[in-house]
Amino acid sequence: MRYLITGAASGIGRAVATQAVRRATGDHPVSLALIDRDQEALGALTEELAGSGVTILPLVVDLEDPVAPAGSVRSAIEAFGGLDAIISNAGVLLGGPLEDIELDAYEKTFAINTRVTWLLGKAAFPALKESRGSIVATASISATHPTPPAGLYSPSKAALVMLIKQMALEWGKYGIRANCVSPGPTDTSLTRNSFGAGVSSASEQNRAYREALIPLRKIGRPDDVADAVLFLAGPQASQITGVDLPVDGGVSLSVMPLAGGAPGYRLDQLNSQYAEVSA
Repeated sequence: MRYLITGAASGIGRAVATQAVRRATGDHPVSLALIDRDQEALGALTEELAGSGVTILPLVVDLEDPVAPAGSVRSAIEAFGGLDAIISNAGVLLGGPLEDIELDAYEKTFAINTRVTWLLGKAAFPALKESRGSIVATASISATHPTPPAGLYSPSKAALVMLIKQMALEWGKYGIRANCVSPGPTDTSLTRNSFGAGVSSASEQNRAYREALIPLRKIGRPDDVADAVLFLAGPQASQITGVDLPVDGGVSLSVMPLAGGAPGYRLDQLNSQYAEVSA
């Protein structure tokens, strides 16, 4: 498999890259174009994966530049002779209420969270058509559940989910599949200050509260999401396209209980569960 992975130097992107390397065999070689703007972190990942027998192409790129996605795709195709999967994982979260957000934050959020996936897919279309390849984008459960105070994050991820569905519909006839994964609360650099373990007393309290609301009672790991990404990108999912797969520990199921919509399972009971977790 020949992958292009954005946001590859940390979090979910890093987990996808390292898991892809672990799954490589002599019969199933792997090539990775690793895209990130953090040169130091990308260099560290490249060094870590060196000697694994996998072909690595690190590319330090700022994907906010509208010409950067196509340039990254061209570099990967030149290096690998084609592409089998685009993993569009890079994202940005610029918080704040809608009435306070500036225009440049709007432009940046949609440029990274939505536009990049379209530009990558457009540039890679001939190669993916030839390989009957796939696109997997990292969306969020915030795409279907408005999430304050991340005023623009939810709309940008909702647009991404619909973009992927549009790709799946239009490009299915060429054998190209397009899918999303939608993580729930997951330990990444984007969420570290909010509920990272050991960051602060406030983050620890927030973490305990969130875990109490998740049916599986745990914050997700990047590897949990990477498993889903690699499944959707690979041949095991050859009949799956246009889906948005939640990888959220079941937290999406908690909306109605929180609203008191299920008799016998109201907010006071959830608060009691939180108190038990916090104790």
